[in-house]
Amino acid sequence: MSAAKTAWREALPSYLSGDAGVDPQLGRPSREVEVTIDGEATTIDHGIVAIASITSCTNTSNPSVMLAAGLLAKNAVERGLRSKPWVKTSMAPGSQVVTDYYRSAGLWDALNTLGFNLVGYGCTTCIGNSGPIIPEVHDGVVDNDLTVVSVLSGNRNFEGRINPDVKMNYLASPPLVIAYALAGTMDHDFATQPLGTDAEGNDVYLADIWPSNEDVQAVVDSSITREMYLEDYADVFAGDERWRSLDAPTGDTFAWNEDSTYVRKAPFFDDMTPEPEPVSDIQGARVLLKLGDSVTTDHISPAGAFAQATPAGRYLSEHGVERRDFNSYGSRRGNHEVMMRGTFANIRIKNQLLDGVEGGFTRDFTREGGPQAYVYDAAQNYQAQGVPLVVLGGKEYGSGSSRDWAAKGTLLLGVKAVIAESFERIHRSNLIGMGVLPLQFPAGESADSLGLDGTEVFSLTGIEALNDGVTPRTVHVQATRADGRDIEFDAVVRIDTPGEADYYRNGGILSYVLRQLAHRD
Repeated sequence: MSAAKTAWREALPSYLSGDAGVDPQLGRPSREVEVTIDGEATTIDHGIVAIASITSCTNTSNPSVMLAAGLLAKNAVERGLRSKPWVKTSMAPGSQVVTDYYRSAGLWDALNTLGFNLVGYGCTTCIGNSGPIIPEVHDGVVDNDLTVVSVLSGNRNFEGRINPDVKMNYLASPPLVIAYALAGTMDHDFATQPLGTDAEGNDVYLADIWPSNEDVQAVVDSSITREMYLEDYADVFAGDERWRSLDAPTGDTFAWNEDSTYVRKAPFFDDMTPEPEPVSDIQGARVLLKLGDSVTTDHISPAGAFAQATPAGRYLSEHGVERRDFNSYGSRRGNHEVMMRGTFANIRIKNQLLDGVEGGFTRDFTREGGPQAYVYDAAQNYQAQGVPLVVLGGKEYGSGSSRDWAAKGTLLLGVKAVIAESFERIHRSNLIGMGVLPLQFPAGESADSLGLDGTEVFSLTGIEALNDGVTPRTVHVQATRADGRDIEFDAVVRIDTPGEADYYRNGGILSYVLRQLAHRD
């Protein structure tokens, strides 16, 4: 834990923009900002913990760590410690049993005193549903470009996933989430720096209030019973009164509501023919994005909140949805109109077609000079002109959580192929499943080593061999620059199995399965 402060300080400069000079007293970059929270003036800076959340079923199903967090909270409260005022705290267990054994152990009051109030059961902060940070903190962070952090017991901390105001996200055990809420900053060494003082003015360190393994086990043994689980799970599928009162339609098929902004009929089967059309080579393609290494599915299809000015925000506003009701990409995943507008819209994605720009932007070469535009808006212009698209990537393209919309959204934007140095296994398969061709640069080569800057016009030939039942080992790529010079190479076809070849020939697994069912009937 002593290494965490040092590691944060080493990482901080890469998240700062402009002059990030080191404060000689602190020994790190600093930008102190005074804010008033609940009538009290306080100071925030780089590294403050803006969010501390106990969340994610992965960790909250473990009674030992959950009760350790409760005991730590109890010990902290008894010594007079409180969460820092700028920290947004929350508790979202994966099971209702957690609140049962917290009450049984007498720990719920202490957790609530520190602000770890129940906000629901299941995924919240870990999937981007933290909600906004404290308004005064938000203003201070945004107006002064502060780099602040979240600490959560989730299992994902990809860029832009947790909260749009928070650039750095740390995964921690539930008791450490409590500890960082008390410290209020990542710039803290628990071994040498106290968390505060008690009523007698004595320094209180984390070691003073950390529960022993024996203490935790004793509470586990005394507060958790088999009956708790039997009672809470006896009618778990019945739902609460709100769930049971929903007016659900009946019938064998779903009645699509054209006015719904949550669930809409996706276009994946539109114009589908009984037999697959022949696959064709890709001619005259443009680059939608040129990306670096370790682009995750969260970069490609974020799950969290989005701003009103984004294409997804504009769409919902135009359909009468108030900003406060936008919810998140994850909650809107039944609406392809929102999800395709959110594809490549992560606020931290870096498209190398633009210099120093983060977020879902690209250059639109359908317009003179290729000006900056939202990825979705540019893709719509390309589709209107019949221009196919490709994406250039680096190593480990599509790493992270398996997310079907990362492939679905890519298809709906008009992307026909992704050329990368390497692929994450599941995302590569998902691209094929949506009819997008995964191609790999020759061994040892990359977009940069080949001299590609993303402004070229691409032609990919040799794909049509698939029509003869043959999966080509490579396809020939010709990228023509504005000056007429051609860059040529053979890209490796990453269709790795005969089944994947069948999916691709059918335009994706959805059409393949539907045709198989039709032929069976």
